[in-house]
Amino acid sequence: MREIEKALSDSEIGANPSNDGKQIRITMPDLTEERRREYVKLVKGKAEDHKVSVRNARRKAKEAMEKAAKDGEVGEDDAERGTKELESLTKKHVDRIDDMAKRKEAELLEV
Repeated sequence: MREIEKALSDSEIGANPSNDGKQIRITMPDLTEERRREYVKLVKGKAEDHKVSVRNARRKAKEAMEKAAKDGEVGEDDAERGTKELESLTKKHVDRIDDMAKRKEAELLEV
């Protein structure tokens, strides 16, 4: 439980955990306008981190497809088709991350 309490204390959400041995209670700061803006920045940062990880996965997959095409394991047409599908999937997931971040931002700023 100490590790959980420490992780909550060290998190960027401003939680103040207290441990009674059986339960961890979390005191959250009041949601002032300034605190809401901080949470929006946190959401935007997390969304950007996730978009970067999606793009990194795309890059690795694209490199693997190019290597397979170069080594003759797959045809160039298949590699091209795979690249287009990969781009489509990447766009779909990046758009989904953007959508979730916008919804969460609107939710946080709602008083």
